[in-house]
Amino acid sequence: MIHQDIEVKNIKSKPKTSCCCSHDEPVHTESDGHDHEGHNHDHNVEGSLFQLFLPSIISLILLLIGIAFDNYFPQNWFTGIVRIAWYAIAYLPVGFPVLKEAYESIVKGDVFSEFFLMCIATIGAFAIGQYPEGVAVMLFYTIGETFQGMAVSRAKSSIKGLLDQRPDEVSILENNSAVKVKAKDVQIGAVIQLKAGEKLALDGELLSDSASFNTAALTGESKPDTKKKGDTVLAGMINGNTIAEVKVTTAYNDSKLSKILELVQNATTKKAPAELFIRKFAKIYTPIVVYLAIAICLLPMLFVEKYVFADWLYRALVFLVISCPCALVISIPLGYFGGIGAASKNGILFKGSNFLDSISTIQNVVVDKTGTMTEGVFKVQEVIIKPEFDKDEILKLVNVLESRSTHPVATAIHNHVGEIDASIELKEIEEISGHGLKAIFNGKELHVGNFKLLDKFNISYDINPSTIVYTTIAIAYDGKFAGYLTIADEIKEDAKETVAKLKSLGVKLTMLSGDKTNVVQFVAEKLGITKAFGDLLPEDKVNKVNEIKAKNETIAFVGDGVNDAPVIALSTVGIAMGGLGSDAAIETADVVIQDDKPSKIAMAINIGKQTKKIVWQNITLAFVVKAFVLILGAGGLATMWEAVFADVGVALLAILNAVRIQRMKF
Repeated sequence: MIHQDIEVKNIKSKPKTSCCCSHDEPVHTESDGHDHEGHNHDHNVEGSLFQLFLPSIISLILLLIGIAFDNYFPQNWFTGIVRIAWYAIAYLPVGFPVLKEAYESIVKGDVFSEFFLMCIATIGAFAIGQYPEGVAVMLFYTIGETFQGMAVSRAKSSIKGLLDQRPDEVSILENNSAVKVKAKDVQIGAVIQLKAGEKLALDGELLSDSASFNTAALTGESKPDTKKKGDTVLAGMINGNTIAEVKVTTAYNDSKLSKILELVQNATTKKAPAELFIRKFAKIYTPIVVYLAIAICLLPMLFVEKYVFADWLYRALVFLVISCPCALVISIPLGYFGGIGAASKNGILFKGSNFLDSISTIQNVVVDKTGTMTEGVFKVQEVIIKPEFDKDEILKLVNVLESRSTHPVATAIHNHVGEIDASIELKEIEEISGHGLKAIFNGKELHVGNFKLLDKFNISYDINPSTIVYTTIAIAYDGKFAGYLTIADEIKEDAKETVAKLKSLGVKLTMLSGDKTNVVQFVAEKLGITKAFGDLLPEDKVNKVNEIKAKNETIAFVGDGVNDAPVIALSTVGIAMGGLGSDAAIETADVVIQDDKPSKIAMAINIGKQTKKIVWQNITLAFVVKAFVLILGAGGLATMWEAVFADVGVALLAILNAVRIQRMKF
C-alpha cells in the first residue's frame, strides 16, 4: 500500500558506478604476499618476530664484525678476497630475496621496480669497493620492508579479526538434545542452542522470549542490545547471560557478516585518486631516475676536468637509493586501508578508498526523514471516528485491509488494533498508487489512505488535514467520511547532535521526505534543520538534488534503505542507514552505517577528512625529504647513509603516520 503522506521504502538496486579501475584485482584478506602491481610489501609476514628478522640479524652481526675488523680491530687476514667474501656473505641473507624479486619483476616485464633500484645500488657499491655501505643499504631496506609488511598484515588482520567473529562449530537441537556440527553445514530451519557468552555463527530468528546480545563486532556499539522473540539476530553477535534458541534463516555464506566481510575485503580494489596517481607516477618516475642516475655517472666526464668514475658512480648509486618510491607506494594505500579499518571499528563500512576521498569533500548532506532522522517505528497517536460509525468495527475493517500491506503504517495499525478478524471478508481489494487502498465490504466501499484518496472519489470531509501535525490516515465507508488515525514515529536520540556536528564541519543540511510538509517542518524545526521539504515524490527529490548540483557542490544522500535509486545515482556519496537487516542497502550504497545512528554520518565525514590529511602528510613528507637528499646526493654531499634514511627512514615515518588513524577517537 502507498500512502502519499508518508515515505514508502522501496529498496531498489542502484546503478551507480565507482571510480574503480578495470585492471584492479580483488584484494584477499589473507595476503598472498603480492599486491599485483609489481611490489611486494608483505614479505611473508608470518611467524615470530625473531623468524621475521633472523636474516637481518645475521647480516647485521656480520656487518658489525666486518666494520670492527676494518676500523677498530685490524686483522692481517681480513683483506682481499677474504674481506670481499665476508661482506658478500653478510649481504646474501638480506640481498638474495631482493635479487630474486628483481629477477621475477623483470621476467614479468616490470624492469624498473624498487627491487631493481636497490640491486643496482648495492651491487654498484660492491663494484667500487664500498662493501660495508652496500650491505648496510640492503640491510636497512630489508628491515624497512619487514616493518612495512608487518604494518600491512596487521591492518588487514585487525579488520578481519574485527569482522569475522563466527565460530567454526555450533550446537543445534536434535530430538531435544544439543549436537555439535560445523557451522557451514547447518541447514536453514535448524535451531541453534546458544549458551551464555557464545557467538552466533549464522543469521536467524530468536525463538526464546528475550535475550541480550553484544553487537559491537557488527555495529561498534558496546551497549548490549535486548532482542525479543521473533526478532532477527545476526552472525557475530555474542549472547548475554542466558541460554537462547535461534532458528536459522540464512545460509552460512549468505549471512550479513559474510557480506560485510566480503565488502571490506574488496574495499581496497576501489582506489582513491591519490593511490591511482602514485601508482602511475611510480611507473613513470622510476625509469626516469634510473636514466638520471646514468647521466649523473657519465655526463660529468664531458665537463669535469678531473673526472673520477668511481666518485661519480657512487653519487649515482646514492641517487638511486634515495629515489626509491617505496614510502609512497606502500604508505598511501596503507593510510586508506587504515581509514577503512577505523570506520569498520565504528560500525561504518566504506566500499572503497575512493569514497573516503569523496566524503571528505562533502558540502551538502541530504537526509531522508523516516528511518534516518526518526526511528521509522510508527505508533498510532490518536483515533478519531465519527459517532455515527461503530469505532471497533471500522478499526477491524481497516486492520484487515491494511494487513495486505507491509508498509510501516500497516504495522502500526495492526499493533494498535490487534489480531486480524478472520470473519471479515473483503472483496475487490485495489491499491491506488500514491493514494491508498479501497475494497468492498457488505456491498459498501471502504477507503483507507490519504485525503487525496477521498478527494479522488469525491468524498467530502469536515477537517483541514494541513492543521494535523502527524501523518494522517483517512477512512471512508459507504461514501462517507468515517474519521482518521494519526501516526507518528520518534526522533532518534542522536539526531539533534548529528545536525550540530554537521554544521560544525561546515556541511549544509537538507531534509527531503515524502511525508506531509507540516510533519517534515515539525521534525526539522526540532532538529534545527532550516531547509526541509515534504510531500515529495521520487522525481521531486531528484529535482531538489539537481538544484544543489547546479551550484557545483558535492552531495551525500542518506536514506534508511537506499529507496530512492535516482537520488542515490545523482549523489556524490550514497550513505545507507542499513541497520542490521537491509541486504539491499549493503549491496547498493557507497557507505553503510550499520547501527542506524545518524551521528555516524558526521563521524564518517571526519574519518574521511583525517584519512585524506594523513595521506597528504605522507606524500608531502616523502617528496620534500627525497627532493632535498636527491639534490645533496647529486652534488656529492650525501652518502649512502643519508640515502638509507631518505628511503627506509621516510617509509617508516610514513607508515607510523598511516597506522595512527586506527588509534584515533572519532
